[in-house]
Amino acid sequence: MPTLSINGISVEVAPGTSIIQACEQLGIEVPRFCYHERLSVPANCRMCLVEQKGAPKPVASCAMPCADKMEIFTDSELVHKARKGVMEFLLINHPLDCPICDQGGECDLQDQALGYGFDRGRYIENKRAVSEKYLGPLIKTFMTRCIQCTRCVRFADEIAGAPEIGLLGRNEMVEIGTYVESAITSELSGNLVDVCPVGALTSKPYAFAARPWELKKTDSIDVFDAVGCNIRIDARGSEVMRVLPRTNEDVNEEWIADKSRHAIDGLLRQRLDQPYVRKDGKLVPASWPEALAAIAAKLKGLDGSKIAAIAGDLADAEALIALKDLMTALGSTNLECRQDGGKFDPHARAGYLFNSTIAGIDQADAFLIVGSNPRWEAPIINARIRKRFLTLRENFQAAVIGANLDLTYPYEYLGAGPETLTKLASGRHAFAKVLQNAKAPMLILGSGAVARPDGLAIQALVAKLAAKVGLVRDGWNGFNFLHRAAGRVGALELGFVPGEGGRDLDAILDGAGKGEIEAVYLLGADEIDMSKLGKAFVIYQGHHGDRGAHRADVILPGAAYTEKNATYVNTEGRAQMARLASFPPGEAREDWKILRALAEALGKILPYDTLSQVRRRLAEAASVFRNIDSVTAAEPGPFAAASTGTVDNAPFAMPIENYYMTDPISRTSPTMAKCTEDFGIVEPRTGTHG
Repeated sequence: MPTLSINGISVEVAPGTSIIQACEQLGIEVPRFCYHERLSVPANCRMCLVEQKGAPKPVASCAMPCADKMEIFTDSELVHKARKGVMEFLLINHPLDCPICDQGGECDLQDQALGYGFDRGRYIENKRAVSEKYLGPLIKTFMTRCIQCTRCVRFADEIAGAPEIGLLGRNEMVEIGTYVESAITSELSGNLVDVCPVGALTSKPYAFAARPWELKKTDSIDVFDAVGCNIRIDARGSEVMRVLPRTNEDVNEEWIADKSRHAIDGLLRQRLDQPYVRKDGKLVPASWPEALAAIAAKLKGLDGSKIAAIAGDLADAEALIALKDLMTALGSTNLECRQDGGKFDPHARAGYLFNSTIAGIDQADAFLIVGSNPRWEAPIINARIRKRFLTLRENFQAAVIGANLDLTYPYEYLGAGPETLTKLASGRHAFAKVLQNAKAPMLILGSGAVARPDGLAIQALVAKLAAKVGLVRDGWNGFNFLHRAAGRVGALELGFVPGEGGRDLDAILDGAGKGEIEAVYLLGADEIDMSKLGKAFVIYQGHHGDRGAHRADVILPGAAYTEKNATYVNTEGRAQMARLASFPPGEAREDWKILRALAEALGKILPYDTLSQVRRRLAEAASVFRNIDSVTAAEPGPFAAASTGTVDNAPFAMPIENYYMTDPISRTSPTMAKCTEDFGIVEPRTGTHG
């Protein structure tokens, strides 16, 4: 391993380490614009120049690999003079937009100009102006500010897999833009704003809305899919102004999806801010005591077998355990968290977790995706698979059973439905050998693949395939279940599924239609067919006036994910905490508190009064809640009950028809509505596999 000297300090580095990386190991800051640790190295801004002993001129530290006995100086007079010259050239055409630029206060160019800028301009020729570019409803452009660092080009090409933006022209006339003016068709396009070191690309929905120093910053967790991306919520007063990614190498690295970033304007619209009770066929405002009394009057004395509870996709663990305890106290085992009607074994953890972990994608060398569109269901996981493709290149092996879509990496399309899966499980398909011979094979089963009447048979078939090709080996579990709902795994961990003699979703809806279920509690459940609830008494607890609220007989206003301290478990079994960034509107309250108050009105007092007591109850109920921020792995073993049901060879249907509108928050978001309109989304896009 090469050993070099930086500013007189000796450091040993791995072969291939660049000088700028070696400087970071020592905590020495080197200014940069084009260099980004997750992107390829273009070495075109020259801001990271350093002095190398014996070299005739300063060298670009991002592109120069370390060599043994090399002597580097980052703070010499030669270095400062070179960087000041580079900064003066970069600012030749840059406009004086800082007072009105959304990047102001967070701009790399501002920061570096403070240290290396000149106190006056010497450039007297005409400045160049560049027309603005249309990149879609999420990105606002001011291309005169662009310094051609090409970070956006490399991100779009390498990370997002949407090479629709590039350099046009030559020499001083070079511009960055789309070859044919159109929106960037990537679910990760908002990250282009994050990687831009100047104000050339800014957030269109956030334009001219706030300054960074006005905002209260809260670390939290994203709930728009089951990945559990780490985010920072920036709020001003009671309004969430923006959401930015936080770095977590094991989950989302430093990226988030567009829905996670921009659907937040839906938090201001169609909110439930006070209780409602249906009288004479109409929902009328009510006080909390009136709403709780109306529920108590209906449920008291009602046999538990006639009461059911359905948990929604955004339900937090604290609310789930409170609702389960309440239903247990009422004698009901009719519990369901699978709004999509998923049929799989909920009692074997290995059968419903992403067992390889998200970071484990970086070790996999063969992929089989069954009945899933990860590009829409989990864009961050899809980007991680693409990252693995860029690492392996020609050794990358992937196959898909389901819809034939553009997933941003090459794959072999095997078929549309279970027929191909049956061939794989019996070893009669060539790709079974690929999985068997791989060192770390990975199978990703989409939740939509089992959201059908033969779901249990499909899971059993996948279990047979896993055993056939050896997906589970020493130190490696290659079976992965990809969920779409942030609250789903937490609910499964808590056993929010039918108990002994209990009804599942289809049976609950069937029973409600027949009058056998007389009361249904919807905890933010909006994705079910409300017309099947018949004449049942419906209690809806949630934060938006969505489908469930329209059907409800009593509405209890809850808090959105930005308005409460809550726990969520992501698809790999990692418990993480969301934190309160703003307060719920009006009379809305945190969900577990509502259930605690309702239990008291019903004479079934729950054994906790504070959030810490609720979390102790969570830790008692499931071990995953005792290991916050780490994955609680499942015991390897059989993950599906033997199924005697027959498999229907109907093609796997993709459960998401519109990526931008999948939940009550995104459905009320003007930005998501604009994306839906601009992209004309009705069906998942199809395209090439490259």
